[in-house]
Amino acid sequence: MLSIFQLSHRTAVAADMLAIVAFVTVGLINHKGGLSASGYARDVLPIAGCWLVAAGAFDLYKRPRLRALLTTWLAGVTGGILVRSLVLWRLDEDDAVFLGVALCFSLLFVVAFRFAARLLVLRT
Repeated sequence: MLSIFQLSHRTAVAADMLAIVAFVTVGLINHKGGLSASGYARDVLPIAGCWLVAAGAFDLYKRPRLRALLTTWLAGVTGGILVRSLVLWRLDEDDAVFLGVALCFSLLFVVAFRFAARLLVLRT
């Protein structure tokens, strides 16, 4: 069976970070009308930073398992969205919708990128 948890530490981190960048890229294109360095800084840095902190707290890369991935995803993305809102100096009802969408799609992107990474590793 093909497992998204059978990745090296570096490959797993790279897949997760690329998934977050891809998620943000789709969001920037669909909602802001274009890509910009400030858009990436505003969205990628807090989410990726909180993801990595959560991953360390839940040992996602030392002992990869479903529970560690799900708790990292929930804490990392939620924390990242909260930090993003605080940096923008606003917190309103739209942020709850954004959080819900971010949670759904970020998990989809992370699983897809880990699956693709696993396939690439198997091919080499």
